[in-house]
Amino acid sequence: MKPVTMADVARKAQVSKSTVSQYLNKRYDYMSEQTKVRVEEAISELGYQPNIVARSLKQKSTKTIGVIVANILHTFSTEVSRAIEDVCHGEDFHTIICNADDDPVKEKRYIEMLRAKQVDGLIVFPTGDNRDLYKKMLDEQYPLVFLDRSVPDIPASSIMLNNEKAIELAVDHFVQKGNERIAIMTTSFIDKVTPRYERVEGYKKALRNRNIEVNEEYIQCVDPEIIPLTLKQMLALSTPPDCIIAGNDFVLKEILRFSKQESLSIPEDLSVIGIDDVPYASFYNPSITTVAQPTFKMGKMAAELLLEKIKKKQVQDDLSEYRFEPTLMVRESVN
Repeated sequence: MKPVTMADVARKAQVSKSTVSQYLNKRYDYMSEQTKVRVEEAISELGYQPNIVARSLKQKSTKTIGVIVANILHTFSTEVSRAIEDVCHGEDFHTIICNADDDPVKEKRYIEMLRAKQVDGLIVFPTGDNRDLYKKMLDEQYPLVFLDRSVPDIPASSIMLNNEKAIELAVDHFVQKGNERIAIMTTSFIDKVTPRYERVEGYKKALRNRNIEVNEEYIQCVDPEIIPLTLKQMLALSTPPDCIIAGNDFVLKEILRFSKQESLSIPEDLSVIGIDDVPYASFYNPSITTVAQPTFKMGKMAAELLLEKIKKKQVQDDLSEYRFEPTLMVRESVN
């Protein structure tokens, strides 16, 4: 069958092609209600589907953005992606979400694929290992926003948590409860992924500011598969920690699983605070004290900032880093 064209719709509705175009682009300012109904009925009866590619070429916009998350399994990634999608939907933009698994090669492929599809801009949780590619995008004035992380010497707008403050809240809460043997565990930061690196450095700073000795054996940055073994070794030290900060939601889940397998009682045997307020924290038994990120606010700002860059064709802004404040959610997992 011959494809239905805009001209066919115009003939059926007895209007001009420009009127059909205005209808499709939701420009109804000078269009009567009767005309709108005729065009709508003609489109429905003929089964007309607009040529999105042709419209994109004409308007020089696909009305689509790409989001490349580090790991979609993290609660943070899921929640900020939802907030981004909400904002974009409200602005009639589509969202393509890709999962890079913290793999620079995979991240590079997704960036190249999304740009080949001519998405109007990107929100990226950067691995940090594609510096030339990030720089190239900025040099080309391509709309780009980093989320959760920054990359040294790459002046992309970055939406992040105040990670030092997040750790300080956790350390303070432990100290107020009389604990000083405080450990921290996070996933490996060989590439100095911003939140992991900043949280460990913030932990050291918080202890020193409270005149507590930093025990390097209490600082563990390990690959996910060896978290149980590392926990076992740390708790077998001659002077083991009596409390631990989980550097992200994945580590928290592994600590809770390990505690159950080893019949450890929380908080009697081990007090726990997690960074990231996971959905199950409030109804786990005992309920888990966490440091919450304002995930939806962060995602909302990332989307609004990117759309502003797209619409204004202005990639740089006055501020390169936007930091959000964490909140301590006190529950039952600290003795």
